Parts: sequence; C-alpha cells; structure tokens
Amino acid sequence: MPVDLDRIAAAFVGTPLAGLPIGHGPSGTVLVADVDPARLHELWQAADALMPVIGRRPVMVTDDFDDALAIRPEPEPGPSESELRAFAEAAELSEPWLAYRDYGEDHQVDEGEIEYYALGTTGVDLTALVSDVVLPTPLPVLERALYDRLLADADRHAQVLDNVRLVTQTEYWYTPDNVLLMLLPTSDVRSSAYWVEFYGALDPEDQQRFAEVLAQWRHRWDARLVASWDTMLQFQVGRRPTPGDEAWAAAGQLKALAPDLELSRWEVAVALPAGDAWFVHNRP
Repeated sequence: MPVDLDRIAAAFVGTPLAGLPIGHGPSGTVLVADVDPARLHELWQAADALMPVIGRRPVMVTDDFDDALAIRPEPEPGPSESELRAFAEAAELSEPWLAYRDYGEDHQVDEGEIEYYALGTTGVDLTALVSDVVLPTPLPVLERALYDRLLADADRHAQVLDNVRLVTQTEYWYTPDNVLLMLLPTSDVRSSAYWVEFYGALDPEDQQRFAEVLAQWRHRWDARLVASWDTMLQFQVGRRPTPGDEAWAAAGQLKALAPDLELSRWEVAVALPAGDAWFVHNRP
C-alpha cells in the first residue's frame, strides 16, 4: 500500500489524533509518535474508526524494548501483494488450537492437590464444591466441575469475580512508558499478523497460526487487537461470551494462547462474560 502521510494527517483532523507526529515505520507501516500512554485505548479507537478512510489497521506498540522501532526518514518496502496473500491463505488453512494449547490440561489431579486447584489465585476456597469428584481426575474435568458448580453459587461466584477482573478490564492493562501507534498497510485481520511482534508467534508457522486466531476471535467475539507489547496482547471485545459453554470454550483458547496468564481456566471463564477487554501474556 502506498504511503501518503499527508492524507493520513488530514484524516486525523478533528480527532484525538490530530497534530501527532507521523512518519514512516518498518516494512511499509506508518508510525504515529507522542501517544499519551494514559489515552492509548481512546487513541486506538479513533484510529480504528478511521480504518475505512485510511485503509490501515491500527495497533499500539512500544519502543521500550526495541530501539529499532522508530520513525524512518524514508518509506521501507513491505511485503508484496502476492506474499501477503500467500500468508493469509496459509493462516486460514492452519490449525492454531493444535499448536496453541494449555499443556497443564494433561495433568492428573490427585487427592493432595485438589485444594490447590480449588483455591486458584483468588483465595476463595471452593474445595467443598468438588468434594465428590473421584480422584485422580484430569485437570479439565476438575476445573469444569468447579466452574459449573460456581455458576450455581451466586455468593461465591461474586467473590471470585471481584478477584479476576484484571483479565477483562482496561483499567488493569499494562501501560508502557513509551507508546506509538502503528498503522499496518492492510485492513485485513489475518494479514495484519504479518507485522505484529508477539513472543507466542516467533516463527513463520506460528505467525500464521496466530493470524488465524486473530481472525477467529474477530469473527466470533468481535475481538480487535488494540496493543502488542511483545509478550503481552490487549484486545477490545465487542461480544462477550455468555456464562457456561461459551465462556468455558473462550477461556480455554485464551489460556492456550496465554500460558503465563496467572489464572486458572475456571477463573478466566468467570471473568470473560463480565468485561470487554482480553489480556494475553506469553513470555520466556
């Protein structure tokens, strides 16, 4: 996509993005500097609303960990149309949930561990809810029993929800010291993953699988990638999963993509119907 910085700057007029420095970024992207970290979600929303006008998908990035992420004096060529099309086609054919999976689900829970899993990270003791579960049992079986029985216990459910909101509320989002808005030279969700730096997608095959995750989540939940901080991703979600099977399935996918998210799957399933933001954490 040709880079027309003047046209983008003109589109910014009358929006919260007006007047911010604009320049050429890596691989055909455009970078917008001087983003106020306290307003990153607001400014991203303004850029997202302009996508039909400028034809570029926005994502917030940071140069806190990468000095090379800076405005360039001249445009840098990006992938060819055929290369980008091949990337998107390979992504659509990939099977992301065969590669992205929570390997903790293979664990067999024995009698000495049930209290650990029933406490989770919330400190609300749910051991009594699963006292009749025959042990040893696969961890997914125990966690689904915890989740289903918690849904039927309003008081305990409210206590847990109060402690797990961090995964679905923007006020708990990580905020870097320096934020830039990167405008990707595509409006296609799958293709956008070509430019997104994420620790969970370091090689070309994983990058394609990650692209398919973005496409599936956008289609199912209207989940839009707001920010990528290398090991962390932040999404705005337009359709919340309903409690029960939907939340359980979505929580499994979130945990699979985010192995360093310090919540159990049943805790994530409690959180997802109660917020419009998803947080993913995958680090070395």
